[in-house]
Amino acid sequence: MNARGLLIAAPRSGSAKTTITLGLQRALAQRGLTVRGLKCGPDYIDPAFHAAATGAPSANLDSYAMTDGLLGRIAREAVDAADIVIAEGSMGLFDAVPGEVGHTGAGADIAALTGWPVVLVIDVSGAAQSVAAVALGCKLYDPRIRIAGVILNKVASTRHERLVRQGMERIGLPVLGALPREASLILPERHLGLVQAGETADLHARLNALAEAVSKAVDLDAVMAAAAATTLPTAIDDNAPALPAPGRRIAIARDAAFSFVYPHVEAGWSADGAELVSFSPLRDEAPPEDCDSCWLPGGYPELHAGTIAAAGHFLEGLRGFAETRPVHGECGGYMVLGRNLTDAGGVVHEMAGLLSVETSFAKRKMNLGYRRAVLAAHGPLGAAGTTLTGHEFHYASIVAQGEDPPFAVVTDPHGSAPVPAGSRRGLVTGSFFHAIATAGPA
Repeated sequence: MNARGLLIAAPRSGSAKTTITLGLQRALAQRGLTVRGLKCGPDYIDPAFHAAATGAPSANLDSYAMTDGLLGRIAREAVDAADIVIAEGSMGLFDAVPGEVGHTGAGADIAALTGWPVVLVIDVSGAAQSVAAVALGCKLYDPRIRIAGVILNKVASTRHERLVRQGMERIGLPVLGALPREASLILPERHLGLVQAGETADLHARLNALAEAVSKAVDLDAVMAAAAATTLPTAIDDNAPALPAPGRRIAIARDAAFSFVYPHVEAGWSADGAELVSFSPLRDEAPPEDCDSCWLPGGYPELHAGTIAAAGHFLEGLRGFAETRPVHGECGGYMVLGRNLTDAGGVVHEMAGLLSVETSFAKRKMNLGYRRAVLAAHGPLGAAGTTLTGHEFHYASIVAQGEDPPFAVVTDPHGSAPVPAGSRRGLVTGSFFHAIATAGPA
């Protein structure tokens, strides 16, 4: 297979990119096509929905954190295994951070890299012909990309749709579909985004409903015709994983509290010969003794703090494991490795105590953005001085850092001064940022 592709994007967040993307993916899969989804930017939740909608793996394409070679490799794996790729942008199409051309984190970077045309989803509530001015701005803003058409969302009436279409005709952009206001198209959310795919009640019924709604409102044949051949960089990285495998047999926590792992990271470890062995702290399971490293991903431990604190077998097993083998925690996993975690109600729960940090979800502060982290010491993610690219998104706060030395020194793309981040003690490390790829020596 050598799939054509499309990028579903929008002028801003909150335009229903995800719901329309999922509806398109499911509807095309129901036609018998092999569909692959990809997600622009540092998002864990949407790729899991893509996988549920298509029945095939999804992954991230992050133009800030990944090299062209890594981006090309991930995209090529999807293209080679599909009839069509329906990728999803992040935020607004051109929303970005300071960076080299093509490496700003914008969805437009991915469209330019792959050659995939953009289908623009526009929330038309509160406007009519003026919507075309927004679409025209997107059409002209970046000469690297091509807008193939628009899908209108939240159309109020037949007359409203007619007026919006008049504006689109004036600028020469085809309208590929128009969805009416429909609250049932909204997927449930919580503080870090959509409720995870595995926790969404009646997920497949919801996806089928999305597919039905999109099929009625969108010209699927026109969408498929708008897709274009994939063009990728000729220089592709070798098969080295994006991040070094922390072991040859990796115990990885997986349940509703620990689920935020980038698909490309796990795929890279597996391709490098590592075996991933799942266990569930919420079921009071300890890291398997026949593993040589342990990985605690991010997720929602703050919603399950009481259960984790009462999971004596897990906590004791984790402490014993850490005496002889490396343990790393990202974000939520970092919180569980600390001394305690205060939940939203102000109740303090004792955690593993393998690091000295104390965290609180009662004192909320949003922390969001890309990070470049220089490792302070040798560990499971590389030698001292290795630079990682990553992303941080959480509402928990640190109430006491404790006495542990930092895991890394981090900066952001906006010129922030380097600051210590995370903690390390013995074979245990952790931080709030999620590593995406190794950037090489600092």
